[in-house]
Amino acid sequence: MKVNIYDIAKAANVSIATVSKVINNTGRISENTRLKVLEVINELNFKPNIHASALMGKNTRTIGLLIPDIMNPFFSELARHIEDLAKDVNYNVVICNTDYQSEKEREYVELLIQKSIDGFIMASGFEDIEIFEKIKAVNLPVILIARESPSDSLYSISINDNEGGKIGTEYLIQEGHKDIAIIARDIWTNRQRYEGHIEAMKKHGLNPRPEQYLANNSSFIDGYNSAKKLLAETPRPTALFAFNDLMAAGAVKACIEEEILIPNEVAILGFDNSSISEIISPPLTTVGQPLKDIAKHSVSQLIKSIELNVSPTGKEFLKAKIIKRSTV
Repeated sequence: MKVNIYDIAKAANVSIATVSKVINNTGRISENTRLKVLEVINELNFKPNIHASALMGKNTRTIGLLIPDIMNPFFSELARHIEDLAKDVNYNVVICNTDYQSEKEREYVELLIQKSIDGFIMASGFEDIEIFEKIKAVNLPVILIARESPSDSLYSISINDNEGGKIGTEYLIQEGHKDIAIIARDIWTNRQRYEGHIEAMKKHGLNPRPEQYLANNSSFIDGYNSAKKLLAETPRPTALFAFNDLMAAGAVKACIEEEILIPNEVAILGFDNSSISEIISPPLTTVGQPLKDIAKHSVSQLIKSIELNVSPTGKEFLKAKIIKRSTV
């Protein structure tokens, strides 16, 4: 039989009001009484009803996290860090995978609002800005991560993607590469990275390749297929700059199959510094995002917004940097 607040009150020999004060951390009660109630709660394995709390206008201590691709190690690792950090402050996280689809984004947002969550963290991929207006209409705080905010009224935590494309290209140029091909799919963050790539190429008097997005998705197989096409060109590029590590790993596989030496004949640069960059052979040189810092700042800012009942605004940029390994 499910334990309820009345059972706790009876076992602790206190009033229901006292148990409610302990659960919600409100009111004035003695430390001895509080500890006695908490001991009974632990003994009976009591879990507060978050839906009842929501009906009473209280926080449910639940965060909605929307990510575009759970198969991408960058997003799965980011989700794990966010979940751990939220748990440390007694918040639960509901993770939804959107596959970069606007329809799924809208459906998940509507579902989570119905479930009375306290706020949203939304990662990259979003092109439909009306989704944020829906969230703001119900007065819920939202943090956008891993891409710059498209609006001054929406708070975002990310690297500067234009700068990320620029420093990656600058590094390849410093290593002697003049013909650099991009492997990416057509999404907002990649368009920003491509612009940075173009700026760096022109700064050094080099002709960038025409803008093209060979990948339909951001997967390993898309990186592999894109690299196969580029490696078949004559002359072939001397460097491949993939806009995530998963696609870069696919490019490594393509080079190995074609018996093209990395980095002697073709250099490969990834983006993100996810766990796969250290697992593959040779280990991947990549533009690293401060993944843990993004998670830490987003959880901290969202919890603060929930507790103070305010909607955050502004853009926070963290630094990307080259992580040198063996593929350049």
